[in-house]
Amino acid sequence: MTDSTSSAAPSVKPPPAALLSKNPLAWLTVFGPGAVIASITLGSGELIFSSRGGALFGYRILFLFVLISVLKWGLVFAMSRHMVLTGVHPYTRMMDLPGPRGWFPLMLIIIASVTTPVWAGFFPGILGNFTSWVTGTQEQLNGAVDYLWGMPFLLVVVALSFTRGYTALERVQMAIVAAMMVCAIISLILYKPDWLELLQGAVIPRPYIYPDWLIDSPVTQIREIANDSEWVETTRYVGVIGGAGFDYLAYTAWIREKHWGWAGVGEASPIDLQLMAANANHPARMWTRAPLADCAISFALVVIFSAVFVASGVIVLGPEHSIPTGDNFLELQSKFVTGIHPWLKPLYIAGAYLTMFGTAYGTFEIGVTVFREIVRAMTPQFAERHYARLKSIAVIWCGVGAMLVLGWSFVYTLTGGEDARVLLKILTPVNLFTGVLSCGLLCFIMPWMDWRFLPRKLRMPMWLLLLNVVSGAMFLGLGLKGYWDNHDPGGSFLSHRWFSISGILAVMVVSIIISAARQTRRAPA
Repeated sequence: MTDSTSSAAPSVKPPPAALLSKNPLAWLTVFGPGAVIASITLGSGELIFSSRGGALFGYRILFLFVLISVLKWGLVFAMSRHMVLTGVHPYTRMMDLPGPRGWFPLMLIIIASVTTPVWAGFFPGILGNFTSWVTGTQEQLNGAVDYLWGMPFLLVVVALSFTRGYTALERVQMAIVAAMMVCAIISLILYKPDWLELLQGAVIPRPYIYPDWLIDSPVTQIREIANDSEWVETTRYVGVIGGAGFDYLAYTAWIREKHWGWAGVGEASPIDLQLMAANANHPARMWTRAPLADCAISFALVVIFSAVFVASGVIVLGPEHSIPTGDNFLELQSKFVTGIHPWLKPLYIAGAYLTMFGTAYGTFEIGVTVFREIVRAMTPQFAERHYARLKSIAVIWCGVGAMLVLGWSFVYTLTGGEDARVLLKILTPVNLFTGVLSCGLLCFIMPWMDWRFLPRKLRMPMWLLLLNVVSGAMFLGLGLKGYWDNHDPGGSFLSHRWFSISGILAVMVVSIIISAARQTRRAPA
């Protein structure tokens, strides 16, 4: 480093020597926040839906998982790269999007206030469903016992969220990732999949068609899968594999804890940005390697985990015509290890509990971070004065909302609701926005942020720009088609396409009106 470089950004600490190495393997030392994202998605994405996709579509579903991981990696890296270079979170940048000031962050906080409690209730519900299988109580209370079992898990997560923060979250999730990685590799080797077919499934796109045995299954919930088109089914995977839009915005905030570049230091001034643009070896520019490596490792792990559970679904569940559904989110996967040796069943039970509990805890931390960051963007002074209180508000809101989701699901199932897959029905329209549509919107916002606020030499390279534009088009297209195809005229209101589409449009209009009114009220007379 030259003296001029050091004085150009005195508040940005120099990157570690490993990050300056020309050997990318040395960059592995920065791995941290990416482990949180990878482990949070393990429970919903890899453990449940990868095995489900393998049982339904075979190895060919791996291509979708690889493609989505690459597209989402491009989004997360672009987002965190901007944060490292400027110290400004995307939510703050979104305040200046065309239209009334702050309308888009307001729309996101309204949507997050609804979707996050749903996710926060979904994961304890899965833990409850798993507990009823472990205890042999699945048939109690018409199956509604699942939600009773889920409530204590929710209370423990809420208590943990009140008393712990990001550092504890990272340590827990790093341990989960390390343990799952070892088990995944061993399992894949022991199962001896068709390696050529697995590789072809990962790199060659092929159409996704339900197997013929699906509609002839003696299990009602398996037959009902065919009621949704292949588009709806696979778009669910797009939403959960590798995380969702709010996860990535939380990740970008978490890197403040790591003090990468300007993140956690403050906002880079226009002069700071010009100095960075003029010096390719500026410390802040070197720090962009940290999210590059961290995100790459995270999504590489997602692909590996997906391959393991897809292979397990193909080898174990497919031949038995068994599929994880709302009645058995986690128990069928126990066959993956008992097929190796029956004594491994307790190990699977412990691992499943650990993974899903980590996912449930991480969901609350994401909700807290998202809420704080949006409030910080919209009212910086208020957020600064009430930073600790904002966490309490977010945890209480998510906890109460999640308990209402579990309570309503309990009553609905207990009274013989027409569709026992109530949690999955609630989750589908939520997942289409948080994991698909929001990713598309963010992919188009990232290039705008760079163009609007960065000197030309600091903007994302052309390959990253194109990746985000292509990703944005694909996510928006998949999300809109998923909403349109998620339609069951004879089902509940949750199954009608206009319920979701009109809801999002209504929130957008309300956000624009409120923001315009605030802007008018604050305008000088």
